[in-house]
Amino acid sequence: MRSTITLALFVISLLPGFSQDGYSYKFKINGLADTTIKMANFYGARQYYNDTAYVNSKGEFEFTGKEEMKPGGIYSVIMPDKKSYLQVVIAENSFYIEADKDDLMNSVKIKNSPENEAFYEYMRKMNSLQPKLQQLAEQKQQETSKKKKKKLQEQIDETADELKSFRDDFVTNNKDLFIAKVMKASIEPKVPEEVKNSSDSTAQYKYYKKHYFDNIDMTDDRMLRTPILHQKLDYYLQKVVPQIPDSICAAAKRMTDLTGNDSNLIYKYVVQHVTNTYEKSKIMGMDGVFVCMAEQYYMKGKAFWIDSTQYAELEESYTKRRRQIIGVTAENIILPDTGGTWHSMYDIKAPYTVLVFWDPNCGHCKKELPKLQKFYEEHKDNGVEMFGVSTELKNGDLKKFLDKKNITFLNVSDTPEINENAVKYIRSGKTTLNSLNFRDYWDIFSTPQIFLLDENKEIIAKRITSEQLPDIINSHRENESINIKAKGQTR
Repeated sequence: MRSTITLALFVISLLPGFSQDGYSYKFKINGLADTTIKMANFYGARQYYNDTAYVNSKGEFEFTGKEEMKPGGIYSVIMPDKKSYLQVVIAENSFYIEADKDDLMNSVKIKNSPENEAFYEYMRKMNSLQPKLQQLAEQKQQETSKKKKKKLQEQIDETADELKSFRDDFVTNNKDLFIAKVMKASIEPKVPEEVKNSSDSTAQYKYYKKHYFDNIDMTDDRMLRTPILHQKLDYYLQKVVPQIPDSICAAAKRMTDLTGNDSNLIYKYVVQHVTNTYEKSKIMGMDGVFVCMAEQYYMKGKAFWIDSTQYAELEESYTKRRRQIIGVTAENIILPDTGGTWHSMYDIKAPYTVLVFWDPNCGHCKKELPKLQKFYEEHKDNGVEMFGVSTELKNGDLKKFLDKKNITFLNVSDTPEINENAVKYIRSGKTTLNSLNFRDYWDIFSTPQIFLLDENKEIIAKRITSEQLPDIINSHRENESINIKAKGQTR
């Protein structure tokens, strides 16, 4: 008898929809049959396919596994047309959801899931109020009568208050549910009246910035699998925080501190997202954020997820970039001109030095160098000097190009002979190792590369064009003038 029972249980466990252990999420979509369906989960800004299930002839399917439950968050059950989907909250290890294919939102029936019951209550209310708000706003925009406009604005305010009250009540009444935590994260910090009435014009901003994360639980990794968290993080970084590398890096540290644990997935996401975003940034100077993040987390062994190969690649990128961030003192370059006379870039005494790396056989350089010569002629009497460095080892073509194009500003280069006898030249004090290794040290992966340095040889701008130089110099002069006046006033 015992063997018969054991066999029967084994057979039953193989039947579709039966799960003895782990999680079981069962669905029935009326109107679907004999097809496959996918589940996707949010992770930061994107959704990723997570699972696949077979839909039987009755529209039934199940996502099941041996784990206690899928990682918590908001998931999408994507219909075969890949356009329509059913969103579900994963915060329990089992539930049953039924819906009609052609009316997924309004036809949903839920069993054994307080999370999803609350979620769909919330979404249905929002779906009834938000279109109403939009319709009223459109009517107001088209209305010409001031009286009717005022009436419409009153209706907009009433509807917005109703929506806000419902959301606040929802969060309060469902405070033990994960979905309430998600909806709470969308609530903006409320600035007190005394702050609004402050004589300090920046008081509201300071309060908002300080309390921005009050409603967001940065310790709960499930938040990463919702559409809310990434939006909040990005808005904070791009709109709330001043767009200065130091401020952005400090903001990233604040966010990682809020996770409470450097093994937290949100901690990992913040570090990766900020680092990768600013490593790829096209905005001049923002690679300073990458340098700061690398120093703060990766170089200190606080990035548990990277292996030795990834670390080596990041360290190489960090080493090159930190030498060129805006505000650092540029490394000196000591090389000879085409006549064999040695020159040190540090010997140039001028308010501004334009450092350009170029190749006489580079097509773009052939167009850019005459422009730089014209710029030099127009600005050399106004505190601007030039220091050209040729990347071509044999300087025969360099001489020809300089003579042909009548380039008069200082140009230097290394030679095969100098590099073959590098030790001799370095030991004698004629040059330095970094001068001879300038291609790698300055990360010259293409030419021309133009840098603008101030009188102390600090980098003001980098990887710019000749056309940008006048505006950048003028802007820098104006800022310097403002800073001098400000210092005088504080005295």
